[in-house]
Amino acid sequence: MTTANITWVEDMQFVGLGETGHAIVMDASETSGGHNTGATPMEVLLMGVLGCTAMDVISILKKKRQPVKGLKIFATGDRAAEHPKYYTKIHLEYVATGDVELEALERSAQLSEDKYCSAIATVRGKAEITRSCRVEKE
Repeated sequence: MTTANITWVEDMQFVGLGETGHAIVMDASETSGGHNTGATPMEVLLMGVLGCTAMDVISILKKKRQPVKGLKIFATGDRAAEHPKYYTKIHLEYVATGDVELEALERSAQLSEDKYCSAIATVRGKAEITRSCRVEKE
């Protein structure tokens, strides 16, 4: 079992704390009663998906002995128009730096999305997950 908690600071600002002891500040925009001092909860959800798949992809690329020098993953999410405004589509763009084979990056992303990433498994079914991959040589 994993645990976490959140504490209200003021207005719409909260501090979330995971069982590892690491904190994250969440807030809303000024138009929603906040002060824009932290990420929104839906941004944090996307970042969780990104972090989960990024760790998988780096691990798989290293096991494949790919000379990866850097990895960035960009997410775009479309949300439902009505409440609850959940993500209906999430597109992940994987960008590896180094002399990485594009096919290895694509296979690593696919393995993460289909088999290893718990965050993606959690949102799959609500959100359609799509991907693109590219390699930037140094």
